[in-house]
Amino acid sequence: MSGAAKKVSDVAFKAGKTIDWEGMAKLLVSDEARKEFATLHRAFNEVNSQLQTKFSQEPEPIDWEYYRKGLGSRLVDMYKQAYDNITIPKFEDKVTAEYKPKFDALLVELKEAEQKSLKESERLEKEIANVQELKKNLSTMTADEYFAKHPELRKKFDDEIRNDYWGY
Repeated sequence: MSGAAKKVSDVAFKAGKTIDWEGMAKLLVSDEARKEFATLHRAFNEVNSQLQTKFSQEPEPIDWEYYRKGLGSRLVDMYKQAYDNITIPKFEDKVTAEYKPKFDALLVELKEAEQKSLKESERLEKEIANVQELKKNLSTMTADEYFAKHPELRKKFDDEIRNDYWGY
């Protein structure tokens, strides 16, 4: 087997072991998403098993003597010489160098977006806690207690009253 095919099959095999399929399946909420995910998982396993079986084996050697007996040595020698002269070019990766910086930039952008998202989630959690507390205490809270927590609203209402603006 060529070195490139072996490398691809090894990488695919290792990737299959590092993917947390069960963890990802727990994140799905709709039946359609679960169905698509199961299809993806099945397809991945099929491709991975093909890579492991087909491309990880060396081809069986050709029995040239068997063919010499049936076809004659001159024809078989011609084919053997042509077979021996076949050279499979080594794979040269020209794409990774082009896309690796873009991928790395996207990873940095992803980390920044993740941090922003975590900060926003934290802010929203605090806001939810404040609203829930306000909802719980609203029926017994006085205006002075509310304005003590929100002094900017007290200033706004005082300014409106002072300027005789009643919202019409």
